[in-house]
Amino acid sequence: MTTTKSYINKVMHDRKSVRKYEANFKIPQSELEELLEEATTAPSSSNLQPWRFLVIQDEEVKKDLRLIANNQEQVETASAIIAVLGDTEMYNNAEEVFTKNFELGYMDEATKNMMIENSLKLYPNLPKEILKNIATFDAGLISMQIMLLAKDMGYDTVTMGGFNKEAFAERFELTDNLVPIVLIAIGKAAASAYGSSRLALNDIAKFI
Repeated sequence: MTTTKSYINKVMHDRKSVRKYEANFKIPQSELEELLEEATTAPSSSNLQPWRFLVIQDEEVKKDLRLIANNQEQVETASAIIAVLGDTEMYNNAEEVFTKNFELGYMDEATKNMMIENSLKLYPNLPKEILKNIATFDAGLISMQIMLLAKDMGYDTVTMGGFNKEAFAERFELTDNLVPIVLIAIGKAAASAYGSSRLALNDIAKFI
């Protein structure tokens, strides 16, 4: 059976992890803002949207970050680095989120009140490690959307989990509720990315 591949399928396959960037190319901040706003359509636990972003464009700051990120070249040469952070106190946004959902007609008032109450009962009483896991999972969802949207805009990306998270938190003076999760380099590729193979479906999936 042959099917015509969709546009999203093409973008998904065209997206590669690029590590060589044109150092003098700069993405307008307005486009970075558009990218992040579009990416926030990603799902999250109870729709509490625990992701936060630190978008690093300053050349001197990128040099500092390169030292924190195991001297990875793309940290300095990419147009920007999007640091995806997780807010372990995401429950503080419950009233704002569900009130807006009610105002937009997405839920009735009784549901709004129930969701606010349930969120404020559940999340603040969870261990910090579980809250961190929730934020990390949700950060993964939005990070993938950022990379696909970036490719659709004509830019390339690479994710980096290999950096000193304690040093990052100290350098950028993060509050205790903000957890650094991943860095995403974004810019204009200066060289093609390497191809990469994938495990066979039979080795990774079981249908029962």
